[in-house]
Amino acid sequence: MKARFLVFFALLACLAAPRAARAQELRDVRLADQIAAAVTGYTHYTIFDDIDASVENGHVTLTGKVTMPYKRGDIEKRVTKIDGVRSVRNNIEVLPVSIFDDDLRANIARAIYRSPSFWTYAAMVNPPIHIVVDRGHVTLTGVVNSPVEKMLAQSLASGRGELGITNKLRTEM
Repeated sequence: MKARFLVFFALLACLAAPRAARAQELRDVRLADQIAAAVTGYTHYTIFDDIDASVENGHVTLTGKVTMPYKRGDIEKRVTKIDGVRSVRNNIEVLPVSIFDDDLRANIARAIYRSPSFWTYAAMVNPPIHIVVDRGHVTLTGVVNSPVEKMLAQSLASGRGELGITNKLRTEM
């Protein structure tokens, strides 16, 4: 009789474990959505910054690059305040101060967002193409609608004095 109860409880525990894991995954997904909203809702977050967050069991790891040191701390504080966040590891890098990089950022942003192909993106509150410039090296991040737009953005960004371009744009397809 005791063996039946033990088998029953063991089986019940096995069935409950995957359900609990799925529930935690759903909480992490919701938490990731809230973190994304907190970052993009930060008024000093621009197209020249790029932040990623990963969530595992409520523990958040922030990565990416920002143009000013205060942004690193402000974003961490915003994420820490979100209900359900257990801890935050802040691995956000601050880009070096450089007039050359600032000019390159502005030139590339003008080239991309003044193109008729990207006017709809330029009109958005948070334009989806981010331009990260680190010591003359350009990285394009974000999301575009098609592979053609991905290649067009890279083409518009090139030839502006950059030392190299990495295209990390993703498509929604």
